[in-house]
Amino acid sequence: MANLKPVHAAAIARLRTYVPPPTQYYSLPLTRRAAVLILLYADRQGELRVVLTMRARTLRTYGGQAALPGGKADSLSETPFQTARREAQEEIGLPLLDSKFPPPFRIEHLCQMPTNLARTELGVRPCVAYLSPHPNFPADRPYPTAEEALIPRLDAKEVAAVFSAPFHSFLKEHLGHESVAAEGYGVETVGQRPEWYSGTWTDWHESRWRMHNFFVPLKGQTVAWAPTTKTSPAVGSSSLPYRDVPAAEGASKKAQDEMKTFRVFGMTARILVDAARVAYGEEPEFEHNSHFGDEDMIGRLFRLGKLGGIRREGDELTREDLIAASKI
Repeated sequence: MANLKPVHAAAIARLRTYVPPPTQYYSLPLTRRAAVLILLYADRQGELRVVLTMRARTLRTYGGQAALPGGKADSLSETPFQTARREAQEEIGLPLLDSKFPPPFRIEHLCQMPTNLARTELGVRPCVAYLSPHPNFPADRPYPTAEEALIPRLDAKEVAAVFSAPFHSFLKEHLGHESVAAEGYGVETVGQRPEWYSGTWTDWHESRWRMHNFFVPLKGQTVAWAPTTKTSPAVGSSSLPYRDVPAAEGASKKAQDEMKTFRVFGMTARILVDAARVAYGEEPEFEHNSHFGDEDMIGRLFRLGKLGGIRREGDELTREDLIAASKI
């Protein structure tokens, strides 16, 4: 595991000291609580990367979409980090105990980000963690790379694939020359700069809302695929959130190798942009919403009598809900 480059080491230091604003999360009933894990690690070049998953297409919500490991809380006493770690253990086999990682690795909890409001009426609390070497581990002893330590054990019912992306690039319109080379494109394509970001403005929360799309190249990284099952969907669905992709989970190894990018968008993209803003102390190169999370909107919906303890399958925030809340 390479030492982090100074810019990324400074980013980890900022995250360690970040204190989020007061949160509405603990006012939410159990049925409305969820958390996701932003798991960072250093690659062989000393760049900071973040772990992402592609959800199984058979899931009822956000099927086939890129996501951070995470899910709903099990109890009111469960903290957001406990929820995020438990879900990451269930989805990708991330150990709950540091003793289960190969030496010298451990998971360091860095901070929590402001709660986001999902359209499915869930409050989603992002939790930032770092797969770091133990400071007392002898520097002259060999140990595996972070990728080797993170070899996932996927739950095929929930996760189709696990991949990673350069964390700092969630503030960039293009992959920089170093990132292009690191992703395995080679010098002959560096000048061409493969597509990385696109964005559009839309209406959400009765305000203008920036929808981010990032196209994460698969070339140059190891993607862990869930094993093929008898219930795997047919290959070639036009609804897949991939760019120039002939296949997904359940496909042949050859077809999987031909995939080019995963698209990271929606709330997942927004969470990563905001976390990178805090980590690097920079604003994105592209247009974006300035506020972090949705604490204010969650509070307004509470005062409107929304986000109660009874949550029905298929519940989604309506335009009328958001108009009413925005007037409070």
